[in-house]
Amino acid sequence: MGRRRDTNRVVEQVDTGQAELAPDPDRPGSWTLLLDGAPQSHVDLADPTHLEFEYVRRLAAALDLVAPAGAPLRVLHLGGGALTLPRYVSATRPGSTQRVAELDGALVELVRRALPWPADSRLRVRVADARATLMSSRDASYDVVVADVFAGARTPAHLTSVEYAAEVARVLSPGGSYLANIADGPPLRHARAQVATVRAVLPRACLVGDAAVLRGRRYGNLVLVASLVEPPVPELTRRAAGDWFPGRVLAGEELDRFAGGAAVVHDADATDSTPPPPGIFSIRR
Repeated sequence: MGRRRDTNRVVEQVDTGQAELAPDPDRPGSWTLLLDGAPQSHVDLADPTHLEFEYVRRLAAALDLVAPAGAPLRVLHLGGGALTLPRYVSATRPGSTQRVAELDGALVELVRRALPWPADSRLRVRVADARATLMSSRDASYDVVVADVFAGARTPAHLTSVEYAAEVARVLSPGGSYLANIADGPPLRHARAQVATVRAVLPRACLVGDAAVLRGRRYGNLVLVASLVEPPVPELTRRAAGDWFPGRVLAGEELDRFAGGAAVVHDADATDSTPPPPGIFSIRR
């Protein structure tokens, strides 16, 4: 049963913890979804192209650049949250076919009820495990796979291995792209291992993030773009540099140095991603 902490804020127990929908004091009609206090999504119901979170803008930039502007794409979203990116793709690439796999059924129902997305027969939201969804998908059935999956602010172990990455590669079209949100902090062991692991099957890659995070100075989000074809590094570099919070792009030899000989992760030795430092998350009340 949901409850309201004030006239707008909604708090509800879902399958994976306590969900909270907090109105954005600066943008009427905008909401932040938190799970157990960790911000998961920000949605502007009036303008789905407004992206508040820095890493989401970087994922969106990659989505903008991996195919001609406005061209429909076949997109698989692993992790749903409040459907920020699916709404963005629907707005910027009309006619796109999208499938969203979200494990938390109660969260899906909360978002459907409180932050409904526009009716679109090409956008399907299913309650399912991300890796199981991959394994049930046909070869070359998607142009883009977006991974943004967290449980307790950590990416589950079964979504960090080379066997998982091989399933991603299998379902991608020959020129398709894998976009992943990687959260990590000093000394970036998880991020380095993920770069090495994904590149074992999708070798053409780049990494986008805040310079301080890339240098291992603080915890934050990094966006990995990987494919069998070269990612749009010059364009991504320009977009990252021109962001509200400028970022950097690592590719080529810089990305080789970042990975630094990290070992490829296998199912047998996979672990959940690095937990965030205590007290890192906050939201304006």
